[in-house]
Amino acid sequence: MEPSTEHRYVITLSCPDTTGVVARISTFLADAGGWIVEAGYHSDPSTGWFFTRQVVRADSLPFDADELRERFAAVAAAIGPQSRWTVSDTAVPKRAVVLVSKETHCLHDLLGRASSGELPVSLEAVVGNHDGLGDIVRAHGVPFHHVPFPAAGDPRREAGKVESFERVREIVDSHEPDAVVLARFMQVLPAHLCERWAGRALNIHHSFLPSFAGAKPYHQAYARGVKLIGATCHYVTADLDAGPIVEQDVIRVDHGDTAADMVRRGRDIERLVLSRGLRWHLEDRVLVHGNRTVVFR
Repeated sequence: MEPSTEHRYVITLSCPDTTGVVARISTFLADAGGWIVEAGYHSDPSTGWFFTRQVVRADSLPFDADELRERFAAVAAAIGPQSRWTVSDTAVPKRAVVLVSKETHCLHDLLGRASSGELPVSLEAVVGNHDGLGDIVRAHGVPFHHVPFPAAGDPRREAGKVESFERVREIVDSHEPDAVVLARFMQVLPAHLCERWAGRALNIHHSFLPSFAGAKPYHQAYARGVKLIGATCHYVTADLDAGPIVEQDVIRVDHGDTAADMVRRGRDIERLVLSRGLRWHLEDRVLVHGNRTVVFR
């Protein structure tokens, strides 16, 4: 199916659960002539919170996205002061910056999906801590920035990493991206960048978290003798590989598979999980509450 080109506004809301929330939103939209084409709802009894995502035809409303935001702010305030909400316009392309190292599979997949229009994103730049992927990035018309990081054993390693991360921050922030994608970046973001890009930084971890967090998860899985391996797309937080999970998938392995076989087969899962997670983030389908997510697929 080809991606829809119909102009739409996407409204998300999360708030303490109470009666009348759906009625307030639907009445507001109906009074303005809004034509709802997609609606998702979730009431979480364990937290007492309510979540919704509404998609409205832009041509059904007599005002633009900015005025919709202004009017919906009053609706959200009436629902409750703790309400968290967004209004996005599908006519405004979402922007992403990708951070990479030497691994090519996730980057190739994202470049291909973006160039074909399969992903609703404008790739503004790719930042690599090695320069080997520059040619393929530039071949897709995307700027590539090489920011080297000090090697292990370098006496200036810690100070050098601080300088390198500051350069990465400058490049990323200059594009004001909606998503910062760690496509096997292989560097741990410092806490201040995790906070700065909270809710925007997405990582692909080559394990079905929370199992086998940290380095070499496929080798950990091989040593444990698992029968399933997987991948996890999650938001980046200061707690390593412990941020809110957006998407996961698995593939079966058996006693005949080596660690190298698991690495090779796991790459297919990583591609799919990252592209799904990024798409859902870009389409405002992911609502974060604490360390959990509600994903309106």
